[in-house]
Amino acid sequence: MAGSSKKVILAALAGNGLIALTKFAAAAITGSSAMLSEGIHSVVDTGNQVLLLHGLRRAGRPADARFPFGHGKEVYFWSFVVAILIFAVGAGVSLYEGVQHMLRPVAVENPLVNYVVLGLALLFEGGAWAFALREFRRGKGKWGYIEAVQRGKDPSLFVVLFEDSAAMLGLLVAFFGILLAQLTGNPLWDGAASVIIGLILGGTAAWLAWETHGLLIGESANRRVVDGIRALVRLRPGVEHVNEVLTLHMGPEFILVNISVDFADDLPAAALETTICALDRDIKASFPGVRRVFVEAEARRRGQPPPEAPCPGPAQSAATTGG
Repeated sequence: MAGSSKKVILAALAGNGLIALTKFAAAAITGSSAMLSEGIHSVVDTGNQVLLLHGLRRAGRPADARFPFGHGKEVYFWSFVVAILIFAVGAGVSLYEGVQHMLRPVAVENPLVNYVVLGLALLFEGGAWAFALREFRRGKGKWGYIEAVQRGKDPSLFVVLFEDSAAMLGLLVAFFGILLAQLTGNPLWDGAASVIIGLILGGTAAWLAWETHGLLIGESANRRVVDGIRALVRLRPGVEHVNEVLTLHMGPEFILVNISVDFADDLPAAALETTICALDRDIKASFPGVRRVFVEAEARRRGQPPPEAPCPGPAQSAATTGG
């Protein structure tokens, strides 16, 4: 999945870099506010892809003494930064430019240049969008698109897809804004298009921030994974009851699992160790994203004790395993 994310980001980076240059050239020639906003949009997108690549590189660093579970959450942090940049720079500048252009309208010159650039941008952006959509579909499985975004644990894929979708919509808005300004002779349409592009970017940024903040704080694995782990543990001989299955995504492909299990009272220590090792092996084999498994031996919980209450039973001890 990391390889797919990197390919999607590189494809978007190449497309946005070329598109930004052509949009700024067109804005300089024609004086179009909407085209200038689109150029800023492409620059922001290009910078965002650089940040996502930086996040993927840092997330791939091995664990160390300071970060014993690795650096996988780096990609979540940089995805959140991308959302902030889209809002602060892309949306902010586009709204400002649009409002200024509406207050002091300037007629668009040589609109044909804008149409050519927008057509080329739609072609390049459409290719990057189609590539991102294909990779997103490959990873979403049977989920719907919105559900896949909500449940997805690799934000780099849907961040690029969101950016490209917003870019495609922004190009269409810019096209119709320039067209209406030309047909009506009223340059306010050009400024209005810039404002609409800013609102599109602001909405995109808000949704991205909402979807990535949970991953940054610490989301559990999907319900299918949690229920599957519980079922595996419950079927293991020597297990009387499964109390809790707690999971945490330390990165898109790193799940930490902590299980509270009530083992049979007459289970010898050697058999307990063998059972825990078997659980560790079976869980990792069934769910490749699981990297570390911790098993706590606890008596069956009849209710929900307060968080600070000790585990019931006079001779409780925690047996852990991880690898």
